Amino acid sequence: MKKLFRFAFCAFALLAVLTLRAQPEAPNFPLPVRPDTLRILGVGNSFTDDGMMYLPELLEAAGIRNVVLGRLYYPGCSLRQHCEFDAADAPKYTYYKSERNRWTTVSEAATLREAVGDERWDVLVVQQSSAYSGIYTSYHPWLERLIERVRFYCPNAGACVAWQMTWAYGSGSDHGAFPKYDNDPQQMYAAVVDVARRVTEECGIETVIPTGTAIQNLRAGEFNNPPSDFTRDGYHLDFGCGRYTAACTWFQALVAPCLRTDIGGNTFRPDPKGHTPVTDESAAACQQAARKACVRRFSVWE
Repeated sequence: MKKLFRFAFCAFALLAVLTLRAQPEAPNFPLPVRPDTLRILGVGNSFTDDGMMYLPELLEAAGIRNVVLGRLYYPGCSLRQHCEFDAADAPKYTYYKSERNRWTTVSEAATLREAVGDERWDVLVVQQSSAYSGIYTSYHPWLERLIERVRFYCPNAGACVAWQMTWAYGSGSDHGAFPKYDNDPQQMYAAVVDVARRVTEECGIETVIPTGTAIQNLRAGEFNNPPSDFTRDGYHLDFGCGRYTAACTWFQALVAPCLRTDIGGNTFRPDPKGHTPVTDESAAACQQAARKACVRRFSVWE
């Protein structure tokens, strides 16, 4: 069975390489191929919301109805704050769930223990608060502790721990943490990538959702709109191409290898309501930015 899985995943990776004509970084994805039900929980904050919000619609458009999604949200929550909430078993989170490709609110006062214990999650996604995402010293010992706790609470002992690599702020951002990166999106992206490389190796994280790289890929193209750079306020992604690209990246990183599918050609188009519109042309660019990021996770496509 292990040999069959390795062969299947290698074939998928090779297809991506041939399609995109680039040398990929080595993937590391321990999930089963074509599970009866794929269950993904995001433990994070508003950046987790940005990444996951459009996933149900992408799944529906792809004809996929056997994916359960969960989002555990507390605004601006850092790794340290997650650990402190858990130590107090504090009901601080809003817990959202999608079982039939539609988000519903399960609880507005959930604990980490309750949400992680709610399903036999296959993937547990964690991330750092955006302000500290490129600050290495902010990760330890909190990342190790959080991984330890979510593994302990999850009914599925074989669950995969994944990391969402967040994105650099827009060039016009007035976020209070932006001066840590000299108000430079390129410098912030480089710091985020450097830390992501280090902590994923150090902490046994099994796969990366390279949202930050996908957004940088998109910003290098014709649809970019500086100084917003696909954000609605300088740091949260806009409701058009920004969130759409993030959701495409989650789909391509987690759903595609398991269910033998691909984000390319997905027909879902969100209504951006004044944000960068997702047209057929820009949707193709968003999907390609995500696909490229999942082949080359830690550098912008050239």
